[in-house]
Amino acid sequence: MSHFPSIPNLELLGLFRKFPERGIRPLLEYHDAVLRNESELEVGERELIAAYVSSLNECHYCFSAHRDHAKAWGIPEELFGDLRIDLDHPELPARMKPVLAFVRRLTVDPAGTGPADAQAVYDAGFSEEGLFDVISVTALYNFMNRILEGAGIKRHVRVMEMTDEMRRKYRYTHLWKTISKGQEGT
Repeated sequence: MSHFPSIPNLELLGLFRKFPERGIRPLLEYHDAVLRNESELEVGERELIAAYVSSLNECHYCFSAHRDHAKAWGIPEELFGDLRIDLDHPELPARMKPVLAFVRRLTVDPAGTGPADAQAVYDAGFSEEGLFDVISVTALYNFMNRILEGAGIKRHVRVMEMTDEMRRKYRYTHLWKTISKGQEGT
C-alpha cells in the first residue's frame, strides 16, 4: 500500500513522476554508470548483485526486476527462488561466491565489513576497480530498496513485457524519457 495518499496505486514510474526534481535523472544516470558501463563484472553479474541485495532486504520489486535482467544477461534461472538466490547452486560461478559473501556482509553488517572480506574478492580475481563496482552496486540497491519500501511499493508491476533482447538493450536513463513525457502538459 502506498504511503502517499495522492498516489494510492503507486508504482516506481508514478513515484518518479511525482518527484522528478528530487534527483531522479542523476539517479538513473548513476544506475547506467554502475550497471551498464565497462566493468570486470559482467552486466548479468551486476544485476545478480542487485537482485541479491534486494533479496536480503526483502524488496520484492527490485528483486523481481533485477532477477529478470540478470537472467536476460545469462545468469541461470535455476539460481533464483521466491525472493532468494541459491548460493549453493552448482551453476553459480565460483568467482561470484566471495563477491556475494562480501555483498551480504556489506548489506546486513556494514560496520563488520573488513579486510578479509575484501581480500576474498581480490582472491577471486578482481582488482580494486572490481571491488569498487561490487561496493557501488551493493550501495545503490540498498538505497533503492529503502526508497521503494519507504514509499510503500511492495510488488513489481510490469508496465510492459520485455524480451531478453529488450532487457539487454535497456538503459535506466530510458525511464527518464518516459517520466519527462508524463510531465509535459502538467
